[in-house]
Amino acid sequence: MSVRRRRPLLVTAVLAVGAGLVLTACGPDNTDQAAGPKASPTTAAVTPAPTGAAPAAGSPTAPATAAASHTPTSAPHTPSASTSARPGGGSAPADATPCDINNLSIHVTARPGAPSQRVIEVHNTGAKACSLSSSPGVNLGNSTARDQSNNIRPVLASGTLRFPVPAGQNAYVVIDLNPSGATTGTTPDINEINVLADQDDTNMPLAATHNFPLTPDTRVLNPHMGNYRATVAEAVTSMAAAGK
Repeated sequence: MSVRRRRPLLVTAVLAVGAGLVLTACGPDNTDQAAGPKASPTTAAVTPAPTGAAPAAGSPTAPATAAASHTPTSAPHTPSASTSARPGGGSAPADATPCDINNLSIHVTARPGAPSQRVIEVHNTGAKACSLSSSPGVNLGNSTARDQSNNIRPVLASGTLRFPVPAGQNAYVVIDLNPSGATTGTTPDINEINVLADQDDTNMPLAATHNFPLTPDTRVLNPHMGNYRATVAEAVTSMAAAGK
């Protein structure tokens, strides 16, 4: 009786199984292949944003704390509404109490180099700022006339704002009695200029009017007057705008 040898078959089977394991270990990963190749984080390309354009959200180039715009930390300074700048310098409360006639001194003088012009100066002698109407109440007439209703009133420059006068300061108005320089046709018998510092009669009664004499050779025709100003020069400029 003979015995069959099975060792070659066993060796062949072992070799076949081993080869199968080797092929399985070297084969592709089905899961990774389905998802596609993975990019290495150290080699990922970063495309810079175009010049002037904001980086896309989540982009590595977008700074985490970038602001949309620069905003001032404080609002720009604006002058207080309670004060009013005066041409020529200085300031006083825009809502200053109307001036009391007892705290004012008033003078009328000829303007040097301009024979037909007069400077009306109002000085605040009080301890506090006060305000005057945009221009004084002025008329020209004859001191001996009983009826003053026909007195001549000047053409005024435009303006309605009250004029603040700090304590111890002056307000000036210039009136030109004869702007055209006429030597004939002027109004006769005018020998007085009457000034009410504040023409608003709710603040100053007509009884507070001051009267100033004019020289006999004074000629009056179509007078023009400006508004209160802080300097004589500015008052002249205001007067020149009257009637325009």
